[in-house]
Amino acid sequence: QGGGTYTGLEAVSNNVNVLAEPREKTGKVTMFYMALSLAIAAGGIILLYLLWAVQPQAGKTLNAVLFGAIIEDMGLGGATVNHTLLVIVLATEAGLLFVAANTGFLGGPAVLSNMALDSWVPHQFRYLSQRLVTQNGIMVMGIAALGILLWTGGSVTVLVVLYSISVFLTFAISLYGLMAYWWKHRRELAHWRRRLLLSATGFVICASIFVVLLFEKFSKGAWLALLIIAAITALCIWIRRHYEDTRRKIGEIDALFGAMPVPEVIEHAPVLQPDEPTAVFFVGSSKGGGLHTLLWVQRIFPNHFKNFIFVNARTVDVKAYGGEHILEKLKSDAEKSLDYFERFCHANGLASKSYAAYGTDPVEEIALQAERIRSEFPNAIFFTSKLIFENENWVTRILHNQAALALQRRLHLGGMQMVILGMKI
Repeated sequence: QGGGTYTGLEAVSNNVNVLAEPREKTGKVTMFYMALSLAIAAGGIILLYLLWAVQPQAGKTLNAVLFGAIIEDMGLGGATVNHTLLVIVLATEAGLLFVAANTGFLGGPAVLSNMALDSWVPHQFRYLSQRLVTQNGIMVMGIAALGILLWTGGSVTVLVVLYSISVFLTFAISLYGLMAYWWKHRRELAHWRRRLLLSATGFVICASIFVVLLFEKFSKGAWLALLIIAAITALCIWIRRHYEDTRRKIGEIDALFGAMPVPEVIEHAPVLQPDEPTAVFFVGSSKGGGLHTLLWVQRIFPNHFKNFIFVNARTVDVKAYGGEHILEKLKSDAEKSLDYFERFCHANGLASKSYAAYGTDPVEEIALQAERIRSEFPNAIFFTSKLIFENENWVTRILHNQAALALQRRLHLGGMQMVILGMKI
């Protein structure tokens, strides 16, 4: 039922990005060694069960019965010695289980980070530094595990069913996704039939186990697993719809600012003056957000800043590895966005310059760019915007503005001044 050995394989597959180069080869070798060692261990234990004719005993696990019989047959001493050796063996087994439990804390934050890329969970799991992403992910996993432990009263029977249902449902869905991928790209990939057959075989096995477990253990915890999974799914769908609605409203603001005429080319653009006061703007894909911040700075500090610098950091994530054309589009979009802000400044007689940054952590990349800009423009002050909701509550505070706050903290620790301006939507 447990399929516990799959957890280690899952943790490795979810964290290929942290393996040593070449990552693909390292991942394959690691998975092979893990599968081989687990197969030998599981097969060896089953063989020992058969050789010692192990039968269930009340109050004992099968392993306790097995190793108790092996120690007794070894004839190392009396009952006290045998009991002590058995306790040591079982304590070692418990230690292995504690180590195995840590795979969830390793893989959980990585999964949350990937889900945040697609707006299924709060973006703070994506935008904060890697340390804090892991820290928050571990906190979420730990609190959830403690809650389930208290809810079930520590019943091993119920916990194993919860784990089994979740694991085999996850594997079945993942393998179905692989099947759909190989079929969709069958004209582009070599050996797609072999890969499709392998995925289909795994899907049939995992789906069959899931269905059997669901019917056999429905009243012993399977219903609870389905309830928890349904609740988490509903929450993720709600979060994604909220982000989609927010993007739609930001799109309306972009359309409003996009109607402002901007000349294509300025022959004699104003010259930058590095020693003069400089306003540095961290902008994203939204033109409306960037122009909103720029216009407010000009209103608050009229004629104070002589240079206007724009920085756009794009996240290179799993989506960006879908092909060379996707990476090129990422760069092209960033350059178009920055070019728009430069032309807007030049048209209004403002000296302007732009920088583009690419990386897995946008906060880290922007902080590095800020250091370079400060060395070139020593009198720079940094600006960005954050969303302000009319009916703001603790939910919107969790779902938004983490990137701006994390960046502000990072720059302030580095001795750079940053101002966050609100943008109502």
